[in-house]
Amino acid sequence: LFSHGHLILTHVRSHLSAQSSCALLCLGQWSELGLIESEDMIQVSKLPDVVGEDEAMDDGWDSIHSTAD
Repeated sequence: LFSHGHLILTHVRSHLSAQSSCALLCLGQWSELGLIESEDMIQVSKLPDVVGEDEAMDDGWDSIHSTAD
């Protein structure tokens, strides 16, 4: 998953936060695995930009908890 990070970070050279970079990498992987629908991603991409600074996220914000145990 994270071995593909260079595709986003070095070629685009954007000012993404670490959280945004992680979220984009996860989103791409989830899409490849069929966990999210392409149409949903297209609709979200049409939403207006959020104005302001990134808020600090609590530790563990990106944890995935499975209930399929």
